[in-house]
Amino acid sequence: MPTILNDAFQLHRRSLTWSVMRIVRDPQIAEDLAQETYVRAHKAIQAGPIEHIEAFLHRTARNLALDHLRRRKTRARIETDGLSDEVLENIAADTPSLEKEIIERERLRLFQSALATLPERAQQVLVLSRIEAWTNARIALHLGVSERTVFNDLKLAMAHCRDALTRSDRR
Repeated sequence: MPTILNDAFQLHRRSLTWSVMRIVRDPQIAEDLAQETYVRAHKAIQAGPIEHIEAFLHRTARNLALDHLRRRKTRARIETDGLSDEVLENIAADTPSLEKEIIERERLRLFQSALATLPERAQQVLVLSRIEAWTNARIALHLGVSERTVFNDLKLAMAHCRDALTRSDRR
């Protein structure tokens, strides 16, 4: 059965692409949708025989083209609802710039260096408090110290790391 599909698709490929092109008005999209038509027809044949393969191919291609137009219109309406082209062009990217990424990596490296110079317990307190989100009471119980000691270690660690980053920012 795939041979019948291959033959029919090769025979009607140009007319399928042209039919889709009239709807979507973009040759690349028309070609892509014609290929998708073949994929869909292949899956359909595996599920069961298709009586009129030519009609099936044309109907599938037309439906794919119309679906593409609907998605494009919906997307355009949602993405540009009331916004001018100038406003759309000036929307910031949702990823940081390369410069910002390099700066933040350097700040992280400085933070890690500052953290490494602290006493072991102060390092643990900072990590458990700020990264693991443990309460001071839980940290105190875990380390076998008082909550006041945890508070003081955290205060020391935060100030030390903040000062290291501040010194770096002044350079």
